[in-house]
Amino acid sequence: MNPETRLQALSEFLKAKRAKLNPQMVGLPSGTRRRTPGLRREEVAQLAGVSTTWYTWLEQGRDIKVSASVLDAISDALHLNRDERKYLYALAIEDGIHPEFTDPTESEINPALKKILRELKYCPTIITDRKLFIVGWNKAAANVFIDFEQIPTEQRNLVQLLFSRKEFRSLAVNWEHFVKGFIAIFRTYYGQYLADSWYKQFIENLEASYPEFHQLWNESEVSSAPEIQIEFRHAKAGKMIFNLTSMQIQGNEDLRCSIYTPVENTATESKLRHLMEK
Repeated sequence: MNPETRLQALSEFLKAKRAKLNPQMVGLPSGTRRRTPGLRREEVAQLAGVSTTWYTWLEQGRDIKVSASVLDAISDALHLNRDERKYLYALAIEDGIHPEFTDPTESEINPALKKILRELKYCPTIITDRKLFIVGWNKAAANVFIDFEQIPTEQRNLVQLLFSRKEFRSLAVNWEHFVKGFIAIFRTYYGQYLADSWYKQFIENLEASYPEFHQLWNESEVSSAPEIQIEFRHAKAGKMIFNLTSMQIQGNEDLRCSIYTPVENTATESKLRHLMEK
């Protein structure tokens, strides 16, 4: 990612986080009526112990030097969580991660992961790489979502599929809530791999094609492992409720495992068993 793109992303992120806070949340008086929601720049500067001018420059995306201690103070002022702090560091510090990049379509999961997929027989499971290309899935996932084998390898990007395929749009009862979790994961990788221009091009393509993506992306949510409960309305099985657990797989490959566990005391698992037996 070139410096201009990195600083623009930093500016958008800081503005989005500032807009989500109000004075009461940070122990400040509400004061006079505000033209726009959120804290003022001078209030964030006050909380972080920096000058208003310096913080304004940072939020405007100017190329200025920042220290770890100042970024920590700004993180505290904006109530950033762990993943958001890492994302802020990646955007604010120029010499971030610059790995050697490989083609995501060449990713291959090892035999141990393949066995895990088979053992999670009644838990739909998907394995994705750092660009959220789907590199592995089990039979349960193919039955609940879509037969990924029928999708060309270069088109198996989970974020894009969530917007482009009607199967996903009609499946989740709260589609926006479902999508937000994966966009938050995607933003985590975006912050970690700033040197890879693929992310900028991919985001621009999605924003041009899907207005909903543009809106959700601008909310600047960041999370490496969101855990949510999601309700599906499956075309063949009807109502199904799963707990989604997303976890990073340790190792040289930057892979992530998303597991949908049937919620207990619902008919979800029995419906899934019946679906897979057809």
